Amino acid sequence: MMYMGTPRDYEFYVAIRVMIRSLARLHVDADLVVIAAVDVPLRWVHALEQEDGAKVIRVENVNNPYKNQDNFDRRFKLTLNKLYAWSLVDYDRVVMLDADNLFLQNTDELFQCGQFCAVFINPCIFHTGLFVLQPSTVVFKDMLHQLDVGQDNPDGADQGFIGGYFPDLLDKPMFYPPPNGTKLEGSYRLPLGYQMDATYYCAPWLKPWYWWSWPVLPLGLQWHEQRRQNLGYGAEIPMVFIQTLLYLGIIAVTRLARPNLSKLCYRRTDKNISLVHAGLKLLAIWSILVAYVLPFFIIPCTIHPVVGWAVYLLGSFALCSVAINTFTLPLLHVLTPWLGMFGALLVMACPWYPDGVIRALAVFCYAFCCAPFVWVSLVKVMTLEREVFFPILGESSPPSGFNKLY
Repeated sequence: MMYMGTPRDYEFYVAIRVMIRSLARLHVDADLVVIAAVDVPLRWVHALEQEDGAKVIRVENVNNPYKNQDNFDRRFKLTLNKLYAWSLVDYDRVVMLDADNLFLQNTDELFQCGQFCAVFINPCIFHTGLFVLQPSTVVFKDMLHQLDVGQDNPDGADQGFIGGYFPDLLDKPMFYPPPNGTKLEGSYRLPLGYQMDATYYCAPWLKPWYWWSWPVLPLGLQWHEQRRQNLGYGAEIPMVFIQTLLYLGIIAVTRLARPNLSKLCYRRTDKNISLVHAGLKLLAIWSILVAYVLPFFIIPCTIHPVVGWAVYLLGSFALCSVAINTFTLPLLHVLTPWLGMFGALLVMACPWYPDGVIRALAVFCYAFCCAPFVWVSLVKVMTLEREVFFPILGESSPPSGFNKLY
């Protein structure tokens, strides 16, 4: 399903194309159908049809009657378009997929499931990121009727509505595909393995296509490998290239210029010194914070994780070097979080862990050992002494009225 109207439209467009290409590589024995709203750009539709081999069905957006609920999240306004899956009556079975699915193997056996099948990622709530259905005009019209009469919907999105429409799925048997290939009747629960990481990937800031999702979510690298092989990164590379040149230029200028506020001299009065020191201390702390935060938000979020993390580390190092040289800050204390993040990436990305439990224990041990050093550095920066900013202040007594930056 694809619709427009959110800041993340391009992300989901790319995600859908990657998923379609991955399914094609697995030789899935089914049509690949995209339910696209009528306002989806034609160039995207043509790319899906002509380059990816998908069949695009254009639909009008389903009006969401829950959009005025107090707990409603605006990004779910058009997710009820997913109900159009029940209108695909040319098909005997439909496997409805969210764009953030990643297929590791062929799962054609899902088409043997019954009239409705879904995965319970929560003990009592099934997830609508992947489910099997039997299209039916009767069911589709009844769903639209339930929208009109105001069926209870706790989240105002497709998750809450479909969960309320099939309230007894928890009591249904588990799906095991018959070996003879016959199709089952009725409703079934799908094993968790069909959507193993859904509890993480459904989080807004941990989609598999975000560069920062890896190595927190190792499968994100496989998603990007699919994109690299099929689509590439032509839309993101120019911005990344410009940022890299900018950061290298900042490092070069900082090393050559080496600005130093220790030459800031004021009249020697305790009041002036205290005020200037407090202001510079606050400015220095904010500069360090900006150095670590700013690169994160300006890197294209859909770039390859290795490139994204490399640009982030380069950018934060460049901006930290500005703060270090401008305010004559201790190098090691300012860069301790940088070193800690670099080490965390190495620990989490280690390819030799036998399983996820060992990986989690290794990350925990690293964080336990690293935390004291980060805390000491943070305290050192937060309690900067006056001499850090004014190493020569007090060595001489400038004449009255002297106030100059040179």
